[in-house]
Formats: sequence, structure tokens, C-alpha cells
Amino acid sequence: MATASRRHKRKLKAEINVVPYIDVMLVLLIIFMVTAPLLNLGVDIQLPQSAAKAIQNDKEPVVVSVDQDGQLFLTLGASQREALDADALVAKVSAFVRQNPQVPVLVAGDQRADYGKIYQAMVLLQSAGVPKVGLMSQPVQAEQAR
Repeated sequence: MATASRRHKRKLKAEINVVPYIDVMLVLLIIFMVTAPLLNLGVDIQLPQSAAKAIQNDKEPVVVSVDQDGQLFLTLGASQREALDADALVAKVSAFVRQNPQVPVLVAGDQRADYGKIYQAMVLLQSAGVPKVGLMSQPVQAEQAR
């Protein structure tokens, strides 16, 4: 009888049970799907009295640059950057925004520039009829992050 019971023993399986791994993968997938929309890499500034619309990425943005001395520069779409005074900046930006109401408008300020100069550029854009302005920045380099 001892030999009969040995014959009916179950054979060992050499397979890995992957069900727990699939469960962990699905939990991680749900976590990443929930947290991904919360990660914003840019900082958007909404100007007062604006019903802001989403920035369209399919068009070249209008970029107003403020250098260290407070000088204003304008880049319209793919054109060259040009130095302007405040009145010319307002005139050109308002004409361009009237023709292209969905174009994104960005302010690129030098980090050594006075905050008041950058704020004045944003006020000029508001007076030009721009409903929403974004601020440009550069990512932190590896040696500065430490």
C-alpha cells in the first residue's frame, strides 16, 4: 500500500505565480493615472478681469523678454527678436492678438531683472488686450540642484 500512495502524489509545478505581480502593476497604474494630471511643469499667471482660455500649443507663442536692465524685446511667432519701447510693444502685441486671439503670450524675464520691470511688462500686455500670460523659466541644472 505504501507504493500505491506514492504513485498518486501530485507532481510539483515549476511555474511562477504572476497574479500578485499583476495586482501590484494595476495598483501602480492607477496611482500614476491619478497623479499625472497633477504634475504641472510651468507656472501660468492669469491677469485680472480675464476669462482665460487654455494655451494652444499648436501656434508659435508671442514672447516678451525683459533683460537685466529692464529693456523690452518682442518675438512674434517665428520672427526675429526686436527691441521696443512700451508704446510700440502695446501697439504690436494688440494688433497681433486681435488677428490671432488663441495665440499664447509668454513673458521671459532675466532672473537678475527687477521684479517691478517684469510686472510692468505684464501690465502692458494686459493693456494690449492679452487675456492670459505665462511665465517662462528654465529647468534647474544638476549641479545647482544639490
